Amino acid sequence: MPHYPTIRRATSADRESWLAMRQALWSECSRDEHIAEIDETLAAEGQVCLVAESLTGQVLGFLEASLRPFAVGCRTGPVGYIEGWYVRAHDRRQGVGRALVAAAEEWARNEGCIEMASDAMLENSISQSAHRAIGYEGAGQLVCFRKLLRPEEGKHGSAGDIPG
Repeated sequence: MPHYPTIRRATSADRESWLAMRQALWSECSRDEHIAEIDETLAAEGQVCLVAESLTGQVLGFLEASLRPFAVGCRTGPVGYIEGWYVRAHDRRQGVGRALVAAAEEWARNEGCIEMASDAMLENSISQSAHRAIGYEGAGQLVCFRKLLRPEEGKHGSAGDIPG
């Protein structure tokens, strides 16, 4: 039988569980980057982190959302945007993610948004399926490009090594 979590705004007391889930979702980021982004989200207007909490007080998942001036496929602005959405593996397929998204959509409506948008990596078929299952439709595909302007720096150093 699915459990229905309580959805609420994250607080600084949620930092450790939120951090652990952020690290699972975005493993390429350092702990310090995650902590800085958590602090920014807690302090910023136009951003929110919602957490799903079990009856026993465990954080089961989180959803970070923001207001963006526009989003691909949207016709209005500002647009509510799902920046990150994660549910612990053993709590998936029980309505936790759906409840988080519904709460984020309500937050966006209260902020004056008419549309909500999100994205998923092309190779992330699980995320794409989850979005479709809760009523989101594809708004296009995006291929991002980059070019090193100093190719010699790309071979021997990092962006931090380039003199300013």
